[in-house]
Amino acid sequence: MVCKEKTLESEYIYKGKILSLRKDLVSVKDGNTSYREIVEHGGAVGIVCIDDEGKVILVKQYRKAVEKVLMEIPAGKIEGREQPYYCAIRELEEETGVISDEMIFLGEFYLSAGFSSEKMYLYFCKVKKQGLQKLDGDEDLEILRLDYEKALEMVYNDEISDAKTAIGIMLSKKYI
Repeated sequence: MVCKEKTLESEYIYKGKILSLRKDLVSVKDGNTSYREIVEHGGAVGIVCIDDEGKVILVKQYRKAVEKVLMEIPAGKIEGREQPYYCAIRELEEETGVISDEMIFLGEFYLSAGFSSEKMYLYFCKVKKQGLQKLDGDEDLEILRLDYEKALEMVYNDEISDAKTAIGIMLSKKYI
């Protein structure tokens, strides 16, 4: 039987705008203790959006954490008590200018439960109308439109290496 770990002590090491880092002392099997480093994150959404020509809308951006430009589905952080559904509508318009009022829930998953509380909610939608991007001051995105089959092939060939994007593209196949 897998034992639940009980937190004995908890100390915040860093509290930031996007995430916080804490160190917990926990009880483990046989009465021993161990430390766990936990990244707290409020959650995020990712959106697989298909235009009228059957193309997947992706964004290309530089990601400092991996020192690479990645192709990703539009995505963003849930703000405060915002519901994931409404976050998806907001983030899609901010990053791509696309307006869609019908988001189909694809699923949810933890990005790396070994050290992070971040949960990702994935949605699928079709373009209702095209508006203007509303990027944050520090965002620099290039919008791409790829045939769905090409995007799926790129996932299988490791040309798309972002987890939320790979999972979203694969989960959305039944809606294409």
